[in-house]
Amino acid sequence: MWHAAFLLLAASLSMSLARPRLQPMSNEMVNYINKINTTWKAGHNFHNVDYSYVQKLCGTMLKGPKLPVMVQYAGDLKLPKDFDAREQWPNCPTLKEIRDQGSCGSCWAFGAAEAISDRVCIHSNAKVSVEISSEDLLTCCDSCGMGCNGGYPSAAWDFWTSEGLVTGGLYDSHIGCRPYTIPPCEHHVNGSRPACTGEGGSTPDCITRCESGYAPAYKKDKHFGKKGKRSVMISMQIQTEIYKNGPVEGAFTVYEDFVLYKSGVYQHVSGSAVGGHAIKILGWGEEDGVPYWLCANSWNTDWGDNGFFKILRGSDHCGIESEIVAGIPK
Repeated sequence: MWHAAFLLLAASLSMSLARPRLQPMSNEMVNYINKINTTWKAGHNFHNVDYSYVQKLCGTMLKGPKLPVMVQYAGDLKLPKDFDAREQWPNCPTLKEIRDQGSCGSCWAFGAAEAISDRVCIHSNAKVSVEISSEDLLTCCDSCGMGCNGGYPSAAWDFWTSEGLVTGGLYDSHIGCRPYTIPPCEHHVNGSRPACTGEGGSTPDCITRCESGYAPAYKKDKHFGKKGKRSVMISMQIQTEIYKNGPVEGAFTVYEDFVLYKSGVYQHVSGSAVGGHAIKILGWGEEDGVPYWLCANSWNTDWGDNGFFKILRGSDHCGIESEIVAGIPK
């Protein structure tokens, strides 16, 4: 018995020894990932960026307070093999949108605001199409955590239910009541945006009025969620939730190799943990027999696959299936 255990230990040790320690965001890491021919391709998304900036982007505190678990009985519902919310609800433009959180650990607020925007449209049969303000959530939700220094996705959905959220588009868009005020930064060497540093100033103030020229007033612009939010745990329940109600917010542990994702189905193969990160999950499918979740990131369209990525589905990879939250618009 101990002999088999020893062999197992020896094998796992040799595997960990075989995995080289590579510099994050280096050519060596890119080449290593592409050479081992895993289920995805790596490349450089950030060319002119401090590593501290990437660490700052991962602003989700994992294993935070949980919402009540809502068990979805699929019943006779036959889930399709592939599902993409962008195709299912073509009249809801926010489903196709990729936002940019800038140099702020506000992913927890972005994943929520994006999925809520989609759900407001879906549940109104595309009669109400708004961008819910990630700025309002980031700056006004004290119970959510520490603003640009990280927060809890479940608390964000709670806040939507109890306090409501106003509208607000991307940086400098002048769309909605409170557009995002943190500028996007330049992932590439020769662009017009400011450089990406890990400094990322402090969280902006909670301002309870709309930008000038926008009507209705702040209080009148609020959108609310219904009581009875949910955490969903099991892969099939998550699929049922997305299929019936629209995208959800998910969170997972980001490893150094994820930063280099370009295409295919991501699974962790190299590098150590960077931090917790929240995203929007809008569908699922299979690629070359590998099951995946389809996700929208908030690192601009020049990251990954035009801002989107696929991650391994069905095995709680990097914790992706144990941190799912959602809710229904009022």
